Amino acid sequence: MMKRMLVLILVTIWVAQVNGNEPWKMTEADYSWSFPEDHWPRDGYKTEWWYFTGHLEGEGGVRFGYQFTFFRVGLTPSESDLNSNWIAKDVIMGHASISDLSTGRHMFSEVIYRATPLLGGFGAFPDSVIAWCRGPAGTNGNWSLRWNGAAFDFEMVDSVQEMAFSLSTRPKKPLIFQGPNGFSQKGEGTASQYYSFTRLATEGTIRSGDTEHQVKGESWMDKEFGSNQLAEHQVGWDWFSLQLEDGRDVMLYMLRDRSGGVDFARGTVVSKDGKARHLDRDAFVVEATDSWKSPSGDTAYPSRWRIRLPGEDLEIEVVPELADQENRSKRVKSVYYWEGAVKVLSKDGERLGKGYVELVGYGSGSRPRI
Repeated sequence: MMKRMLVLILVTIWVAQVNGNEPWKMTEADYSWSFPEDHWPRDGYKTEWWYFTGHLEGEGGVRFGYQFTFFRVGLTPSESDLNSNWIAKDVIMGHASISDLSTGRHMFSEVIYRATPLLGGFGAFPDSVIAWCRGPAGTNGNWSLRWNGAAFDFEMVDSVQEMAFSLSTRPKKPLIFQGPNGFSQKGEGTASQYYSFTRLATEGTIRSGDTEHQVKGESWMDKEFGSNQLAEHQVGWDWFSLQLEDGRDVMLYMLRDRSGGVDFARGTVVSKDGKARHLDRDAFVVEATDSWKSPSGDTAYPSRWRIRLPGEDLEIEVVPELADQENRSKRVKSVYYWEGAVKVLSKDGERLGKGYVELVGYGSGSRPRI
């Protein structure tokens, strides 16, 4: 096993150097968007991901939070001229989690493959397949993401972790850009192309343990791509996606530097009728009011927040539905992060909405490289 892994690492390094003089594409403020084609992979960019989170409910009031993400990690900006089955232009990585809010169980699964015909890969417009790969070891089944003509269908299965879902989505609000024209700045000279569907009606099946549930609910979808998303001194981020019961949606992100302070922050508020208003750093305040320490290491995460948006006349409390919603990779030890379902409350404890929070770069060994 170790010999095969060493060969794979060496081949990956070699392939990455074949076209090493060719530059990656950079993000642009005047990027010319084309939909639905831009839902598919954007060749030439180094990093790209399709990201879904949501809250689902089944018969008897059982509740779930879920996450599903496909990553495309570019090895070379273009196809190699070499004729070999080992040659891969991209790596495909998938992460999926289910938070069973009725039992308190959090499950996480992952896959990572070279994008080759037998392992996984990416489709091209107008084929319905956007991305797919084999399931994890011990699982008979694939992971996939497809365009259904209006939004996205996706599925995953992990027999070892006893988790699976197959979900179909439809937009309740139109696509919106995060940042002007989808140019999402992350600092001086760093940015991504970024858009979202902040409300997707969602239905399908979800399996937790031995039981499969018919479920319905709402999801949030993000798509980002670029080659220069983070600066070297930025070590991680706190990201919030919140769906309020009054019809508004809120996205906030705060990038942290090595001291733990906020280096750069932006946000978006989407009105009930789907109009986006972009927020600068001084338009909101996020204060962590509690913390949670992972039982798997020395990592401590913030675990409750007070958020104020004066321009929206909004002051809310964001509270995790479960304390332990940490995702820890068994394949890449430096990949671990907190990704969890949250509820949104008023100062007086009235429920105002729901959402998801992602906390990346906490702990001594966790450093994103995107």
